[in-house]
Amino acid sequence: MITRIFTVFSLFFVLCMYAQVAPLEEVEPPYFIKSIDLIGTNQGDQFPVLQLGEPLRVTFDDVNGDEADYYYKIVHCNYDWTPSNLAKAQYMRGMDNQRIINYENSFNTLQLYSNYRLTIPNQFTTLLLTGNYMLSIYNDDDELMFSRKFIIYDNIVGVGAAVHRTRDLSTIQEDQLIQFEINVPNMQLRNPERELKVAILKNYRWKTAITDIKPQYTLGTRFVYRYNTETAFKGGNEYLNFENKEIRGGNVSVASIELRDLYHNYLHTDITRAGQPYTFNPDINGDFVVNTIVGEDPSIEADYAVIHFSLQNYMDLTGSKVYVVGRFNNYAISEENQLFYNPETDLYEAQLLMKQGFYNYKYVVVNEKGDVDETKISGSNFETENDYLIIVYFRKFGEIYDRVIGIGTTNSSVIKN
Repeated sequence: MITRIFTVFSLFFVLCMYAQVAPLEEVEPPYFIKSIDLIGTNQGDQFPVLQLGEPLRVTFDDVNGDEADYYYKIVHCNYDWTPSNLAKAQYMRGMDNQRIINYENSFNTLQLYSNYRLTIPNQFTTLLLTGNYMLSIYNDDDELMFSRKFIIYDNIVGVGAAVHRTRDLSTIQEDQLIQFEINVPNMQLRNPERELKVAILKNYRWKTAITDIKPQYTLGTRFVYRYNTETAFKGGNEYLNFENKEIRGGNVSVASIELRDLYHNYLHTDITRAGQPYTFNPDINGDFVVNTIVGEDPSIEADYAVIHFSLQNYMDLTGSKVYVVGRFNNYAISEENQLFYNPETDLYEAQLLMKQGFYNYKYVVVNEKGDVDETKISGSNFETENDYLIIVYFRKFGEIYDRVIGIGTTNSSVIKN
């Protein structure tokens, strides 16, 4: 009997030892939370990458407009987005789980909403360490409304990067290859392959990030990453866009306008671009900017409109679904942004409630297995202009968390052969 108990206990101990903590994923909001935006100090950054001490600004709208109470919580994470073993007192001075006290109701709009604003650091919360962070917003019933990632870094190492055409001839017309090196002049690394980690993001998106890349070789204080295929991304295509800062009149890509309970903006019908020659079209790489020509504060004076998307597509999509995505909805796949085929118009159509402004968007296809294909409708070209962000992590032997010690950026507008 004692032997059996010991065996069961040993098995339980081993299972606990090897149990893996799941990485934290961003949670998408309910239908009434709109226009979520996390803003750092660098204009144009779609993903907040902040130096220690720089402010993070968070804004979002509640279109219920009932001045609900919301609270924020912050979790420090490891390189792989699993929660770190740090206590909150180790990475935070003060406390979180505080109510967001800065909010205003919309002014002179058909769609009533409450606009919430949060800045970190604030009088309650100051973050002390670099690394990955997850910000979560809860209602007063402690129900999670949404969560978003951000990063704090120290500028300790230099990162040099460039975009090349891939060496793989089968994808040379479609892919972009990122090669880079990390210069570590003032740090002693015993085992760079274990102590250094990197993440490569295309257009600031974690969902398509490349990770777990090791340095290939060392040149003095430089660690070189010159892979031929492992760090390649699909070039994709330039984003489509529309603007409706003038909600009552003509705008970029808006074909017609109709006033019902709210304004309805009908966009020009888009077509499938896969297989078509590349055409340069200036974009903001999936981003959005809230704006209106009426009033002085777009955060509370920009109205909401129902945006009608339509896509003309004749390729076989049996068993697949089509969605319209961009940073405005965090590239989420949900029924809210799904396009449905309309036999009367012979088009795929969707309607989304969106705040006035300038928006980038694209169409993606999801197959029966749930795999997302971003190029099936949009196509992919090596000439496409994209931003790339490289994040460098470091964990010294004996430390219990991953620090972020540097970042690098590059753009494919100057692509090298």
